[in-house]
Amino acid sequence: MTLLDSAVWDGKFFSDGWRDSATRQPVIEPATGDRLGTVGHASPDDVRAASARAAEAQRAWARTPPQQRAAVLRRAGELFTEHAAEIEEWLVREAGSVRAKAGFEAGLAIGECFECAGLPTHPQGEVLTSEDARWSFARRRPAGVVSVIAPFNFPLVLGLRSVAPALALGNAVLLKPDPRTAVSGGVVIARVFEEAGLPDGVLHLLPGDGSVGQAVVAASEVRVVSFTGSTAVGRAIGEQAGRLLKRAHLELGGNNALVVLPGADVAKAASAGAFGSYLHQGQICMTTGRHIVHESLHDDYVAALAAKAEALPVGDPAREDVALGPIIDRRQLERVHRIVTDSVAAGAKVAAGGEIAGPAYRATVLTGLAPDMPAWQEEIFGPVAPVVGFSTLEEAARIVDDCPYGLSVGILGDVGTAMRLADLIESGKVHINEQTVGDEPNAPFGGVKASGTGSRLGGAAANIEAFTETQSGDRPPGHRRLPLLTLPRSCRTPRPPPRRTPPHDIRSPLPHTGPQRLDGGPVLDHRPAGGLRPRRPRRHHPDPAEDPSPRHDRR
Repeated sequence: MTLLDSAVWDGKFFSDGWRDSATRQPVIEPATGDRLGTVGHASPDDVRAASARAAEAQRAWARTPPQQRAAVLRRAGELFTEHAAEIEEWLVREAGSVRAKAGFEAGLAIGECFECAGLPTHPQGEVLTSEDARWSFARRRPAGVVSVIAPFNFPLVLGLRSVAPALALGNAVLLKPDPRTAVSGGVVIARVFEEAGLPDGVLHLLPGDGSVGQAVVAASEVRVVSFTGSTAVGRAIGEQAGRLLKRAHLELGGNNALVVLPGADVAKAASAGAFGSYLHQGQICMTTGRHIVHESLHDDYVAALAAKAEALPVGDPAREDVALGPIIDRRQLERVHRIVTDSVAAGAKVAAGGEIAGPAYRATVLTGLAPDMPAWQEEIFGPVAPVVGFSTLEEAARIVDDCPYGLSVGILGDVGTAMRLADLIESGKVHINEQTVGDEPNAPFGGVKASGTGSRLGGAAANIEAFTETQSGDRPPGHRRLPLLTLPRSCRTPRPPPRRTPPHDIRSPLPHTGPQRLDGGPVLDHRPAGGLRPRRPRRHHPDPAEDPSPRHDRR
């Protein structure tokens, strides 16, 4: 049986094992329309039950020794490696990925697991200063239950980059993939961690529609929500999480700029621009959506980029060697074409492409754009490269920032000039002498403005910040006994006076006749033999409530 044998998951969702679902959705291959299988949808009630179970399982998982948690992550990385070909095939057929992109994504998944395997043993606290004679510290504790909502474009790695660190740090996870890529973005992850030895109840796969998305945010046990997707949906999730006082990590859209500085190599710049705009049909949040080229290079750059666009083959990546595969569905395909045609109607010019090709869209280059045209203002999420010119560095910075998004920027040319420009712009990520699409498992990733809340995922520091809570504490040094509180005398219960019993030796057969004095001497006790032993008179012990002596305050 293979890792992704449909007999295991077809028509089911994963929550304490694979469970049959009353609601199912077909898995459709976007290039052909063929049916690849069915996935089971969870209901809001299923989500609530899964959340309660996850909270229970999380407590035991958080107590699991760090090396055991790390071993699960390492084994997951090994399984991604062993089953890479099978996983890549699903990324090609279900997500419409070209084979190079599918291999790149599968490789990122492997790296993500091995990177996160170091989190359980990473230092997770610090010693603080204190004005008092004590140790003061802060430590990181698992957040609890984390909900992860992942998109369709890089379904595997954009889900795993939250799932893997959250699990490594002792959390339980509710994973809701995009319904269009529920296998490559959901079933793959669930099966890998199931085979890697993750305990039951710690990870739940809950595909579904918008009501399921709302439920994984609203579930009372969920403390952190990690969402990757459109800005519109991210705003709604952020509002819901805010009302419920939950942390939300929102990685949203982008309309990313590639700036080509004067003196840059035009051929190399056009190659970088083509990669940034056309990888995975432009369906990436970091896609190069705006090309800002110095006026001295503008025309040559447009010609070089258009030549590359015209040469890129389009088709079915599962059956042909192509550079561009299908757009994820017909609705998105028609949206891309509408943005292009509306911009052309407003005065833009098509230098290449601009056409639908079956389920795909041809690589497109647009020029003559005004700032208010939809192809310049909107996140297209298609293989479209709008190009404008600039004259000064300040103008380039203004054009870059004249956009509601702030996710990724690429700058090509002299490094010193590129650094000066980087200091002038707002962006979560800056690539110098590289296009806009680039990320690594150990690098913090996230955007500003409409591209996200500024939170970061990736690397130990960012992941620990994202998926744990801070608990502060202190303790006195050594084994110093804490002082006991002493009640005021007015609040104390008076002690009874001590009982006064006559002195009597139990060995004496003679009855006690009371103390006697001999010639004013000390009191004598009767003894059967051995003579008389002098005794001191007993001291009277006053009532502590009446005695102001400080000695009665001692404990």
